Amino acid sequence: MDLQERTDSINQVIRDIAEFIQTHPDVKNDFNEYLRTIGQNSKNNVSFQAACFNYILERNLGEDLKSIPELYLENTQKLSKESKKIVEAMQNSMSSVFEIKRVNKNGFDLLNIVNERRYVITSLMKMTAFRGIGVGCFVIARVVCIDGDYYLLEISGVLPATRKTDAYRFAVAKIIQNPELVYLDNPEKQKEIEEDVEEIYKKFTEFFGTTEIVTTNKCADELIGVFNDYAEEGKKASYKRLIKEPEEYKFFSVSEFNNSYDNFLENSLGGFSSHNETYDVGIIYDKELGLYAIPFYGTFNKIFEVKDYTKIVNYDECIKYFLRNDKYSANLIKTVASKHKNFMQIVNAVLGKNYTLEELLKKYKRRYLNNKIMSSTTVLYRSNAFSNTLGIIEEDENRPEIDLTQKIGRNDPCPCGSGKKFKKCCGANL
Repeated sequence: MDLQERTDSINQVIRDIAEFIQTHPDVKNDFNEYLRTIGQNSKNNVSFQAACFNYILERNLGEDLKSIPELYLENTQKLSKESKKIVEAMQNSMSSVFEIKRVNKNGFDLLNIVNERRYVITSLMKMTAFRGIGVGCFVIARVVCIDGDYYLLEISGVLPATRKTDAYRFAVAKIIQNPELVYLDNPEKQKEIEEDVEEIYKKFTEFFGTTEIVTTNKCADELIGVFNDYAEEGKKASYKRLIKEPEEYKFFSVSEFNNSYDNFLENSLGGFSSHNETYDVGIIYDKELGLYAIPFYGTFNKIFEVKDYTKIVNYDECIKYFLRNDKYSANLIKTVASKHKNFMQIVNAVLGKNYTLEELLKKYKRRYLNNKIMSSTTVLYRSNAFSNTLGIIEEDENRPEIDLTQKIGRNDPCPCGSGKKFKKCCGANL
């Protein structure tokens, strides 16, 4: 199949799925409600097309939370092998922040600043549609891989080269929301992060003698800092004074939790101690997925430990919070369930259901069952976008050249004189 035939096939599949969401009885109603929710009514402009893409590739429906491409495949008969391949590929499309390195005749040469890979992308539209978008610009784009070739599905945002800081901040926001983007389509990066997870797990259990600690938010930041000092420098300071229980285990809304773009970076770094209210925080190390700092983890466990769980303030909202919060993994729910024999009994009483644990996880944690999603805390410190945003890594031209032919240990001081370990500095990309 030549390039034109392939692009025609992809565009036809997109048109067919767009028609499906506007005509299928069940999907149509949800799509129209989605449009009303986002304030989109017109069907004749670019924003409507963007809304269609977001709905098709990010919406999940029904008890089993099936994706729109899944539903399309189930409800479409006599689909060609080529079309089916394209639909299945779209389910795994990648939305990220890219820097344009070159404008080609039929597409772009792009650097994905989230997973740090370069791509040659073929556009599904005529390149005249991208006038004004040139080398050095940053684009928020979605691409799909079919038979090893990459195609541009959409560009939903453009930033000029002068707004590099904003582009990198947005990249970090995407990482916090979807940590797997850092190693998606980059097995070398995934291996690096997995090695870090294994190494730090040993240090965590050596330091604390357990995989989970519960304290108050007033002590959590300092406790994490003490452990970081041990993990980085081997300094084992006393931490017992930082293990404190709240006066009461209860669940409530914390006013400082704000997911707006303006302070997402600050939130990602913790800052629990600055919050006005006092609540419990669990510092958890998942051997497979890394380090988590989880508000109300102690309260969540208390619900299944006390004689009368209804005495825990907002116990029902706490259970729903842990199930619905997409940042909390299936592993976390399985860990709590394994500790408490009454887990499913109480959860089902709150939800008014009769789920098994497997059904519960499929309902609320399906993304984690289908993908390996390491914690955002874990992947951020292996992310150049994050380092760039914080100013941790200086511009290459301001660094003294170092001889990388000499043997340098990952934990040795970096020869550039930054004071950082080699693996956190000039060796970060090696």
